[in-house]
Amino acid sequence: MNEPLLGRLRAHRSLHEVPQSELEWLAAHGVERAYAAGEVAVRKGEMPPWMQIVLSGHWAIHVDRGAGARRMLEWKTGDIAGMLPFSRLTQTPGNVEALEPTETLTIDRSHFPELIRECPGVVGVCVHAMLDRARVFNTNDLHDEKLVSMGRLAAGLAHELNNPASAAARGAKLLAAAVDDLAAASRGLGALSLSVLQDAQLDALREQLAALDATAVSTPIERADREESIDDWLQAHGLDSSLAGALAQSALPMEALDEVAKAFHGAALTVVVHWIAALLTAHALTHDISAAASRLSQLVSAVKGFTYMDRTPELEPVDFKRSIGDTLAMLSSKIRDKKADVTLTIEHAVPEVRAYGSELNQVWMNLLDNALDAIAAGGRIEVVVSPQGSRVVVHVRDNGCGIPADARSRVFDPFFTTKPVGQGTGLGLDISRRLVRRVGGEIDVESEPGRTDFRVSLPVAALST
Repeated sequence: MNEPLLGRLRAHRSLHEVPQSELEWLAAHGVERAYAAGEVAVRKGEMPPWMQIVLSGHWAIHVDRGAGARRMLEWKTGDIAGMLPFSRLTQTPGNVEALEPTETLTIDRSHFPELIRECPGVVGVCVHAMLDRARVFNTNDLHDEKLVSMGRLAAGLAHELNNPASAAARGAKLLAAAVDDLAAASRGLGALSLSVLQDAQLDALREQLAALDATAVSTPIERADREESIDDWLQAHGLDSSLAGALAQSALPMEALDEVAKAFHGAALTVVVHWIAALLTAHALTHDISAAASRLSQLVSAVKGFTYMDRTPELEPVDFKRSIGDTLAMLSSKIRDKKADVTLTIEHAVPEVRAYGSELNQVWMNLLDNALDAIAAGGRIEVVVSPQGSRVVVHVRDNGCGIPADARSRVFDPFFTTKPVGQGTGLGLDISRRLVRRVGGEIDVESEPGRTDFRVSLPVAALST
């Protein structure tokens, strides 16, 4: 018997309480191996051929799921690594590498049936190690999937934020010039010898201009028709046609311009019309800046709602309109690019459901993002929330290509994806199922060409007594 090896096993942190007979079995059936720093024992995609009892040294596995290589799991002196009895592991998600000179006792998996029969103490240690490993992988899977998901959204969200930010910056720059133009027009107006009646008419006109709906002239055709009419009016009164664009951007009635032409004549009419155009331009730019700022505020609010920023994770009532709405806002750029028709229908009298808000949003994100990938340009996605007995069911339906028949039973398996290499981690649906089950729910799917329906069923919250 190899006494030095038995001594090391007796001192092993994970095995020190295992009976001597079981340690002797390990020593008799194991093979001592030494690895140099940097040596790879198992490569990504391979199945570990053995269990490793780490006698000294340091192992680690690095995994890249689209967010960059990251140390997923590590084993040091006193740990048990590799394939374990009862494990369903079929392949390694990354290279297993020695970070320093490492010594192990390896037990080939062909010995596992005898190990399970002869060494119940060792098997118990292995089961605990497997549970700990599963917890680490689950935590890291969720973390990585969130990083990948947020990474996919970053480009679209940056585009969404950039548009109103650029509009606000552009509007502010133009407004500075418009204010100078308005100041010059106001000086010209002040130089006129206006009567009390004309002053009153201009005050009334100013109030009328301030009350105009800046969005009343909405379509390009409407604006072109209006600009043509105003151009005709300007030419008829001997005024500069270049003012037509500024005057056409509001809903100022043509009758109001006629009233101005009756009250002012010659040079005075020219000054007053310039002043009206400058005032309308300033009002329009102010509206554009306000609209851009509101859009930025809405996007920031949607981001905070989606991520539950600054909020401690806890079970709370689900606001489906807000929850799914925030998710759709995060995906608005992708929805627009796909020209997708997305509808959200929430039936009346949906009972209260309690869940972890940020986790549920991650589920909606995975399902809706997959649906957008599945549909063609101009495709349709329907989200329907309805009560069904003691459950609230959320359907996410799309009219895309459907899930291949041979893949339907595997869509919730970890690392399984039908997307091209580099476009999916194969973790989204697996994690979605875990998150839904965490609050007592279930998720399933029905699919055929032209129709896929993911169904999330959540339990109604118990009534307080």
